[in-house]
Amino acid sequence: MKVRTLGRHARESFKSISRNGWMTFASVGAVTVTLILVGVFFVIMMNLNKVAQTIEEDVEIRVHIDVAANKADQQKLQNQIEQIPEVKSVKFSSKEQELKNLIKSLGDEGKTFKLFEQDNPLNDVFIVKTKKPTDTVFVANQIEKMNYAYKVKYGKGQVEKLFKFIGASRNVGLALIVGLLLTAVFLISNTIKITIVARRREIRIMKLVGATNSFIRWPFFLEGLWLGILGAILPIILVSTAYYYAYDYLEPKLKGNFMQLIPFEPFIYQVSGLLVLMGAIIGVWGSLMSVRKFLRV
Repeated sequence: MKVRTLGRHARESFKSISRNGWMTFASVGAVTVTLILVGVFFVIMMNLNKVAQTIEEDVEIRVHIDVAANKADQQKLQNQIEQIPEVKSVKFSSKEQELKNLIKSLGDEGKTFKLFEQDNPLNDVFIVKTKKPTDTVFVANQIEKMNYAYKVKYGKGQVEKLFKFIGASRNVGLALIVGLLLTAVFLISNTIKITIVARRREIRIMKLVGATNSFIRWPFFLEGLWLGILGAILPIILVSTAYYYAYDYLEPKLKGNFMQLIPFEPFIYQVSGLLVLMGAIIGVWGSLMSVRKFLRV
């Protein structure tokens, strides 16, 4: 297509937007409302997903080594653990370090356990991380069968429930996002259809005087694009502002906790880009689908 022709289509699309004031307002309003809902829900779901991912990554297997194992036995056990395909890393923690960690975790009450520094009753430990958190149970069961693995701890019972809950939450969140997007597509496309139905005579006249389908479609294509982009502006402003203040207020309170929010930048730029893209695609799709029926003259 020539640049001159494209410029003509762009001018026609802008004129159409200004001529159909109330219809334009209705279309942009539908885009705005639905994208605000999508944007807010998307931000919430992404942060909940980050929290779930953080919890999953904190899951580890603690292999207590039998006190009868010497250095060679410990090394052999470590090699066996590392040979499990699902294992990501194996870290050794001496019983002295384990006692220090216990004392530190208990605060003032931990001072009592300093009496055991001379006669430490704890075991040396291998801290095992899996490539996928969901492999934790499988790997723990494999390690339990190995020699010199005195005790294997990974939160048995609780971990399985945690993974089931996180999996269910993600599935529900995904289903809600998809449902909300489909609802948005339906509302926006139908609002744009009303705009185009009001101009069906104009389309039929252009068709009867010899205009090609592509010539007729292009102004509506661009008009839908502008409506979608315009409708995304307010949601971007509202979502960005709300998340900025929410992040600024909550982040200091959550610092050091596993419930960390996604940093404001570049996350908000990604959300903004997604909202613009969604608005543009839905606007264009609604326009093209609506004008298609009037091209059959």
